[in-house]
Amino acid sequence: MVIKPDRNKARKKRHRRIRNKISGTAQRPRLNVFRSLRNIYAQIIDDENGVTLVSASSVEKDFGPTKGNKEEARRVGLLIAKRAAEKGITEVVFDRGGYLYHGRVKELAEGAREGGLKF
Repeated sequence: MVIKPDRNKARKKRHRRIRNKISGTAQRPRLNVFRSLRNIYAQIIDDENGVTLVSASSVEKDFGPTKGNKEEARRVGLLIAKRAAEKGITEVVFDRGGYLYHGRVKELAEGAREGGLKF
């Protein structure tokens, strides 16, 4: 019998390892990414106070039906950057959530940079 490794368990292990090294502060909060099969979510979090400052996702009403592609991820990145600028946030620490910096995660990061966030 072939035992297939649990990919989500491995991702959570990587995320724990990353989170031991990075943390968001009030001056430089953490930009967290969560990717499901069809949608992508981003939050800007102040870990010192345990507060989500800004969030954006492809589930919101203005996105319409989602396909789970790179263009939507870039739009979420632009949206989170716009909302962060409204709150006065310019610098963040990028937390890829244990995912590889590739595909939709990379597009979200590039969209956020294009929108004015520095990381």
